[in-house]
Amino acid sequence: MKNFLFFSILLPPFSILTAQTFSGSTGIVHDVQTNTFSAIVSGLSPANIDTNTFGLESVRINLTHTWDSDLDIRIIAPDGTQGMLSSGNGGSGDDYTNTVFTDTASTNIGNGNSPFTGYFKPQGQMGLVNNNQNGNGTWILQVTDMAAQDSGMVLSWSITFGNNPATYFSLSSSNLPIVIINTLNSQSIPDSPKIQADMGIIYNGFGVRNYMTDPWNNYNGRIGIELRGSSSQMFPKKSYGLELWDTMNWPHNAPLINMPSENDWALIANYSDKSLMNNKLSYDLSREMGWWAPRAENVEVVLNGEYQGVYLLVEKIKRDSNRVNIAPMTITNTSGDALTGGYIIKIDKGTGTGGGGWTSPFAPASATSGQTIFFQYDTPSDVTINIPQQAYIQAYVDSFETALAGPNFANPNTGYAKYIDVNSFIDYFFVNEMSHNVDGYRLSTYLFKDRYSRGGKLVMGPVWDYDISWGNANYCNGNNTAGWAYQFGNYCSGDYWQIPFWWDRLMQDPAFRDKVRCRWEELSQTILSPTYLHNYCDSMALYLNESEQRNFFVWPTLGTYVWPNPSPIPTTYQGEVDELKNFITGRYTWLDANMPGTLNGCNVAGVNENSSGNSDAAFPNPFTGTVNLSIYLRDPAPVHMELYNSLGQLVQPEVVLQHNGGTQTLVFKTEEDLPAGMYLLRIRTGNLVWTQELSKAE
Repeated sequence: MKNFLFFSILLPPFSILTAQTFSGSTGIVHDVQTNTFSAIVSGLSPANIDTNTFGLESVRINLTHTWDSDLDIRIIAPDGTQGMLSSGNGGSGDDYTNTVFTDTASTNIGNGNSPFTGYFKPQGQMGLVNNNQNGNGTWILQVTDMAAQDSGMVLSWSITFGNNPATYFSLSSSNLPIVIINTLNSQSIPDSPKIQADMGIIYNGFGVRNYMTDPWNNYNGRIGIELRGSSSQMFPKKSYGLELWDTMNWPHNAPLINMPSENDWALIANYSDKSLMNNKLSYDLSREMGWWAPRAENVEVVLNGEYQGVYLLVEKIKRDSNRVNIAPMTITNTSGDALTGGYIIKIDKGTGTGGGGWTSPFAPASATSGQTIFFQYDTPSDVTINIPQQAYIQAYVDSFETALAGPNFANPNTGYAKYIDVNSFIDYFFVNEMSHNVDGYRLSTYLFKDRYSRGGKLVMGPVWDYDISWGNANYCNGNNTAGWAYQFGNYCSGDYWQIPFWWDRLMQDPAFRDKVRCRWEELSQTILSPTYLHNYCDSMALYLNESEQRNFFVWPTLGTYVWPNPSPIPTTYQGEVDELKNFITGRYTWLDANMPGTLNGCNVAGVNENSSGNSDAAFPNPFTGTVNLSIYLRDPAPVHMELYNSLGQLVQPEVVLQHNGGTQTLVFKTEEDLPAGMYLLRIRTGNLVWTQELSKAE
């Protein structure tokens, strides 16, 4: 008996001795609706719940539902604090059967399989409810069905309190700017319309740490916020559209983190892109080529007190003197030069903003299932554009397509070149091909047109939405370093969204092919060289080294599949960076070997392999005061140099040095008070631009 008593005392953990469980109501999970089920907690002892001694330990659910990934499941405490349990998990599988969410589980729910029987770590921070509130009151199990055609039933659910409570991560400081958003009464953010919230940005300048206790010194005001994205809305880490508002909820312009003043912004989650680089890299490359592309800054986000991870705060594509700089259009612009611009149109899914437009009379490059190309009005919007404006832009695009499809399409005066900015098409081609963008040319594809008096031709771009590019797509040849992205129809002819016939037709023009080849000779030696791109990735990885650890702590996706990650999936952040760099090398090699056209008519100043970023080109590196650069130029020319820090901020104004042609060593003198760290030296001569990575020694 003594042995039995001794055994029985040691076996149960102390938390079980004090565990208190409460059951909740049941009912139907209605389709495309937020459903709530309540549990009344009373007599909880002790009453206050925290993360140290006593609080919520676990949530157990039993529910039936087809297509589990439609569900977003949360626990809501009496004071309104929410803890995410699971969102978008389970794919097409069914049900949650005796599923227990607890911080002590070894497997995250995102790595489980339906019906998720057993113990799982919640997808979000369930421990947020353990905030020293009184746990007595009404608790809510919130089950949101995010898509149509499936419904279900909550059969049972319960919550257990004990002295092994769930904890949560709280951001205290960051080397990145901190964005803090609070919705009214912690209201959930809908797809649309925008709801009111308060936003503060803490940014003390490059190299100065940002603390959660610091004043909201970069922005402190009201915003409207909504979910954004199409496929990405299925992810638990959401992306958001922001509009800065004044106190009357009217749009209000303000500069954010070194970016020009405007009111329309986006916070991009980059959930499936575990390098956290794909979008910013693509936008930066397009700007390096000389086009406007969205400026973007990495930030860390706290929403309603809950840390959300690393985001990209980015300019939205919009007509503005600091963005797409085309003439403004009003409803009165119905004739003459004013009618000819400016317009922004796009090729995209019908979800999100807009949707109105017209269908091209020309079939896409692949139309095996009768697919068509649909152009959407962006600016003016489908709500504000009037009939003369609709007729004009539609007729202009139709004239371009008619000329391109016609027998004399290559005529420089009467063919396609009469209607488009050919150089913009070529550079857009290179961003999409270097990144092997599986959505390229067919989704998130923008074009704009200014007035005749301001140029007047159709311009390709700006670039947008590259999170599943750079090898990060396991379908339609997206992760292959070989093959043309513009020939998407060769790999996925049955996909509903196909590519306009433009690109195949343009490649039939020898003059266009030669221009492509000449431009490749410039870019492949500078900003599209593996050395430049590898240096970019390493610099960004160094900058994100601290914040990525926090991001993947709250979103533990490293080593796990997130649509549409290809296999094998790296298990570390450095592995993700290395995978990106390996893709870049392979993609460059294939493009260089298969680039069409000839060098006829090219007038490209030669740059030897060292001048495109090879570590031997700059010495000493790391440097202390001066940097010697060995550069080859065919002809004498001035060389312009600017020094940037790892954030892309200019830290030393332009210096112009004369190059006498041939191979010559130029001496760049740096400022004496530069702090130790990573730098990028931007070098420009004529049409050539490249960047040399530098390291300042202690």
